[in-house]
Amino acid sequence: MAPAAERPVTDATIDSNPAEHSLSLALLRSLAQAEGPDCLPQLKQLVAWLRPSRGGLDSEQRMDSLITSLAQQAELIAPFAERLQAWLCKLHLYPALVEQGLFSRRGFAREFVDRCYERLNPAPLDLQDARDVLRLLLPRPRDLEWLNELGAERWAALFQAFMAVLSAEQATSLRRHVRLESLYALEMLSIWVAAEELDRDLMRLEPALVERDSAFVALQREIAQCVSQQLQALHEPSPPPFDLAHVEVLLAQCSEQIQRLRRRMVSRGSSIALTHLLERLEQTLTRLQQLLAILFAAQRDNIARQGAELFIELVHAGHERQGIRPLWRRNTRLLARSITENTSDHGEHYITRDRSGYLAMLRSAGGAGIIIALLALIKIQIGGLGLPPLTTALLESLNYGLGFVLVHLLHFTIATKQPAMTAARLAQDIERGERGKANQKRLAMMLVDLIRTQWAAVMGNVLVAVSLAFVLAWLYELWQGSPLLSSEAVAYQLKAVSPINGLALWYAAIAGLWLFCSGLVAGYFDNRAACLDLRGRLLHHPLLRRLLPAKTLRSRIADYLHDNYGALMGNFLFGVMLGMTGYIGHSTGLPLDIRHVAFSSANIGYSAASGHLAPLLFAQALGLVLLIGLVNLLVSFSLALRVALKARQVQVGSLGTLLGSFIQQVRSEPRLLLLPPKPAPVEAELPTTEAGAAEDGDKPH
Repeated sequence: MAPAAERPVTDATIDSNPAEHSLSLALLRSLAQAEGPDCLPQLKQLVAWLRPSRGGLDSEQRMDSLITSLAQQAELIAPFAERLQAWLCKLHLYPALVEQGLFSRRGFAREFVDRCYERLNPAPLDLQDARDVLRLLLPRPRDLEWLNELGAERWAALFQAFMAVLSAEQATSLRRHVRLESLYALEMLSIWVAAEELDRDLMRLEPALVERDSAFVALQREIAQCVSQQLQALHEPSPPPFDLAHVEVLLAQCSEQIQRLRRRMVSRGSSIALTHLLERLEQTLTRLQQLLAILFAAQRDNIARQGAELFIELVHAGHERQGIRPLWRRNTRLLARSITENTSDHGEHYITRDRSGYLAMLRSAGGAGIIIALLALIKIQIGGLGLPPLTTALLESLNYGLGFVLVHLLHFTIATKQPAMTAARLAQDIERGERGKANQKRLAMMLVDLIRTQWAAVMGNVLVAVSLAFVLAWLYELWQGSPLLSSEAVAYQLKAVSPINGLALWYAAIAGLWLFCSGLVAGYFDNRAACLDLRGRLLHHPLLRRLLPAKTLRSRIADYLHDNYGALMGNFLFGVMLGMTGYIGHSTGLPLDIRHVAFSSANIGYSAASGHLAPLLFAQALGLVLLIGLVNLLVSFSLALRVALKARQVQVGSLGTLLGSFIQQVRSEPRLLLLPPKPAPVEAELPTTEAGAAEDGDKPH
């Protein structure tokens, strides 16, 4: 949450608000009258006074009044300030500086179990630990709101006003304590950064880390010298200044190294642990920069401002540290990111931008339509065998799964398989934009390209599947003298695609959900193949070396399985999900089944020939099939896009602006929504500069 606009704090503010002045003076008198070494009750009283209440003054007014009263009534508050200074000098800041706001090094499972146990049986609070003190002072979730509204400037002004009340000796002692704790945290964080270099996943991504010192190790050495010099300077009256230039260069090199490792994750595979590690490294580098900014700020105002910003961040992190939901949300985002990294790499093949790509998509989808018509026929035959429900479901799952694998092996395209890939590609394109927000005009153009490609794929699947199914049923009737489907089966197929007489659209949404899940499965297994180096394992597998002595053949098999592992597993498991859904619905009595546009079109083709449907009824059924396809695509695409955007922490921006850009794009050239753009004249062609533009000859998978 962004801090609210801040008003300057002046004495005139108090003069014009006597009620505020009297309230702040009453608070100061109450704080000054308290006794004892423990200042926590008085700090709770201060926070409660600042916390906004109905019908009272807002937090900004109270803070302004308090800051000015501190400046005007220094003698009144001096006893409390002395007690607070002594209490703060005994407070351990180091644990909060090295833990709050940084990912745990224990991993998700251990962290999740620990947080659940902490909820059931919380540990006793340590009142000398800054983490527990912050938790006690600001325990409410709404405290974060007014904390942000006050902003770092006001908190910095409050810290400075408090320091001004102290004597020079007391202020120096407190600054020394904060400095020692910060230096210790600085040294420990740099050691952790250097130790991460030895992580097995990092060495897999960057083998050179084993052979030479990286920027991480160099940073630790430089910070160790810095800490040593600063500790020595605490005992010298006029210490020489430490040059931070080299440390800043090393911090920049560490950040570049992390980005390089992120890029390598796409080709060499990622995992939750690896993504977690790189995010933790980035957080640690940011904390190092914050501590260095506080320790080496040239002016006291800058020190107070940097300290206030870190204070607000630690309070936020303290709230997340205790919650199970933030931990779950963060790790699911990391999981989605690790999966969508590879998925987005394939999405470009499913977006056509020229006539050759459009025709290639039609051919590829038409080829899949042939396979789908045959799979639908096999499914009809399996259903007519009279086998037990579970056996029927298993056979149908194998029929779907092996059929989808065959479609992939032949480089054909099933229309509804595209959204999971293209959604991740869209999210990647948005992430490349300025500050993680989409260029609305470019995104609208990409959506037009995407819709046109989806239309080509759906038409290729549906037209070929329904035509071939009609021809096969017609030939069967000529051969056998009886229709392929009985009149009851024809009536069932017509009812199955009707949203009025059945739950066709609900079942289509379930199929869309499985399409989305199949995209996640494909991304997961692509990551798995890269992480395990499946190519190398298969190439050097002892059994394969005996069975296939020829290295060339073994290499080709290893390359193919490595590159297509995710697609093969995703297609097969998608078929299993489709085949088992109806059985689960039948067994539980729940309304669970699937409707897929391609298979529904093939079923309508068989029904049209078997039942001799009237042209109008056939056209109506075909229109309902296209409606099923629309639901398939919308559900799978929206889910995939949502996950991809969340994983990359980017946003589309204003939906109204995007819709306006899309409508404007369609109005300017409406034919582009369904047909490819006309080829440009040869003399007018320019090299493509758009990132991710498809090249001629891109072959859809």
